[in-house]
Amino acid sequence: MVRPGLPRKVEAIVIGTSAGGVEALSVILPALPADAGIPVFIVLHLPRGRPSVLADIFQDRCALAVCEAEDKEPVEPGTIYFAPPDYHLLLDLAPEGGTQIALSRDEEVHFSRPSIDVLFHSAADLYGESLLGIILTGANEDGAQGLAAVQRAGGITLVQQPASAFVAYMTEAALKRTAADLVLSLDEIADLFRTLGRQPLLRCCGPHCR
Repeated sequence: MVRPGLPRKVEAIVIGTSAGGVEALSVILPALPADAGIPVFIVLHLPRGRPSVLADIFQDRCALAVCEAEDKEPVEPGTIYFAPPDYHLLLDLAPEGGTQIALSRDEEVHFSRPSIDVLFHSAADLYGESLLGIILTGANEDGAQGLAAVQRAGGITLVQQPASAFVAYMTEAALKRTAADLVLSLDEIADLFRTLGRQPLLRCCGPHCR
């Protein structure tokens, strides 16, 4: 089997998932090497009304720092950010330069808050062609429009192979809308992540990071 690769370097990764997402992320996130030097932003649909334990689950499994995103928090390279329950996670330019987190209680998208589409749209606007957007297992259409926005902005699009997904609906919806650059199993995505350690440290400082 030929190990999959990326056509160019990336400065940020966005991941969207739902049903089966914890298990899928448990395969791919530990593969990110400590010297990846890029931020990773994740929306995983969660029940409302109770705290998320995702950061606790993954902080001991990953070489990168793991946290729950906070409003107006500066984005740091080499950090995995999980969207908190009942808040949309967006990315924006910080007044002092660089990138910051923005949390929103705007209306649900595809019955979801946080919404994958909301994250992907904001990240595509900010990172452009240096963004890697990934859709994993899930049970609704959230993320299909967002992945299309990543592709329109010139970013790299990746979808988990539907046959390998715990629930294939989200991946199939994404592929119906976007001809993804890569369609990979979880193990192949993990192999891809291991190659990111060869990248230099990068930070986005403006629209499309140019």
